[in-house]
Amino acid sequence: MTIADTGFFSRWARLAWGAYAWLVFAAIVTGALLGVLLLPGLDRRRRWARACARSFFVGTRIPVTETGFEKIPDGHCIVVANHASYLDGVIMQAYLPARFSFVIKSEVQRVPVMHFLLRRVGSRFVERFTAAASARDARSLLKAASAGESLAVFPEGTFIATPGLGRFRPGAFASAIKGAIPLVPVAINGSRAILPPTTLWPQRKPLCITVLDPVDPGDHAYSSSAALAAVARERILEVLDEPDLLAAPAR
Repeated sequence: MTIADTGFFSRWARLAWGAYAWLVFAAIVTGALLGVLLLPGLDRRRRWARACARSFFVGTRIPVTETGFEKIPDGHCIVVANHASYLDGVIMQAYLPARFSFVIKSEVQRVPVMHFLLRRVGSRFVERFTAAASARDARSLLKAASAGESLAVFPEGTFIATPGLGRFRPGAFASAIKGAIPLVPVAINGSRAILPPTTLWPQRKPLCITVLDPVDPGDHAYSSSAALAAVARERILEVLDEPDLLAAPAR
């Protein structure tokens, strides 16, 4: 067999795995929708959605490494993670405890199936572009967090094609400060390689989810949302396999 033949078969193997991954995902979404439609109680629906999301990684045999999950406080907290792929929401749903509510950009509400599924598991939608609506949603998040709800947030708001960690929006950090709630940074490595922003064809690559040391309300970083965001970014960057997009370019 020639090198060219090897490349040909490797390419077709990647295409075949990608097709298989989408079939698995479609089956899991169908099962998740039925469960959240029929199951009574938010806790049951969240546990069902978590099991469905986790089964995607089992069914596709994506190698997943989980590190530091014992650091997540038993009480309510706010988790913040980097965002590099459409897959990140599925990852957080699969591996965080079922008690978490996910904070998601409001544009997702335009996709009826996903909106229904996410709404039935208690996700919260936030406006990113209208100042009045953003302020309203920020107050809603603070009220939820202060009432004992654990939140999972992608503070970058969205992801871009360029690899790297972008600017963090202040909402999650302001909520943590005002509610005196522990903040838990999480680093996701590998999701961009599995499902890059530039394509909808997934590849089988390893995934690593690292829960980092929580920042407690008594920490000096709680002096401001900017300081708290800086500490969270620094901890994520220490283990992230992508660069800091806010770093000054080398001269």
